[in-house]
Amino acid sequence: MRVGLALAALGMTGSALAQERPPAGSPPVIPIAASKIILVGDSTTAVVGGWGPSFCAYNVTSFAACINLARGGRSSGSYLWEGSWNLVQGEMRTPGYRNIWVLIQFGHNDQPGKPGRSTDLAKDFPANLERYVRDVRAAGAKPVLVTPLTRRMFKGAALDNDLEPWAASIRTVARRLNVPLADLNAVSVKAVNEMGEAAAERFAPLAKDAAPFTSGGPQATEVDDRPGGSVRLSFDRTHLGLLGANYFADMMARELAVAVPEMRPLLLSLQQRPDVTNHIRQ
Repeated sequence: MRVGLALAALGMTGSALAQERPPAGSPPVIPIAASKIILVGDSTTAVVGGWGPSFCAYNVTSFAACINLARGGRSSGSYLWEGSWNLVQGEMRTPGYRNIWVLIQFGHNDQPGKPGRSTDLAKDFPANLERYVRDVRAAGAKPVLVTPLTRRMFKGAALDNDLEPWAASIRTVARRLNVPLADLNAVSVKAVNEMGEAAAERFAPLAKDAAPFTSGGPQATEVDDRPGGSVRLSFDRTHLGLLGANYFADMMARELAVAVPEMRPLLLSLQQRPDVTNHIRQ
C-alpha cells in the first residue's frame, strides 16, 4: 500500500513538473498579459435582468477576465453596507493582471422610496461614489464611472428620463475626480427615444402579454441534480431580456472604447459579427 501511494505521489509530481514548461524544442513562450474588468452595480447590470452578462460573454476578448459582481436591488449605499464591496476589493488585489478596471453603475435604487437603499442625492450618493473611486485607486486598479441605464417609460411620445439627476451627479463626480465616464444614460436615452416606446418594449425580460414566470428550481437529490437557482421574469420597462442585454452591452462596449482608450483592444462589438441577426444591431 505504502509503495503504491509513493509511486502515485511521484507520478503526480512528475506530471505537475512536466506541465510547468513546454516540451524541448518548442518556440519561446510569450507570457500572457491579461487584464480584468469588474462590474459593480444593481440589477440593470447584474445577471438575469442586466447588460452585464452579455457584456462579459460577447464584448470582451479572452485576454480580459470579466467578473460581474453587480447585485439586484442594490444602491450605492446598500452595496457597501452589506459587504459586497469587500468582495470587489479582494478581486481588485488579485495579482498577475496588467490592468484591472472597475466599472461602477448605481442610481436606480438610490432614488427615494426604497427603504434601506435610498440615498440622499445631494450628499450621500456622490460621497459613496467618491469612496468607491478612492478604494479602487488605493488598490492599484482603475475606476470607471457609469451613468445608469435608462428606464423605458414614456410620457406621450417622449421618454421620461427620471434618472437624469443621478446621472448628472455621476458626471460631476467623474469630472471632479478625473475619472473616465461611460455615459450610458445619455446614449441609452437617445437610442430609446429615437426608436420609440413600441420598439423599446422588445428589450423587456418577457413580452408585454406574457404571464410572469417564476422558477424556484429543483432541490438537488441523487436522481435530480438540475441547477437549483431561482429566477423571476416579467414584462417591465427597467430590466432586460436577452435581446436587451445584447443591445445595451454592445452600447457599453462602444462607450468604453471612447472613454477608456486603453481598454479598446480588449473590446468587441456584436455589430462586427456576421452571425448576429440584424434586429440585435443598431
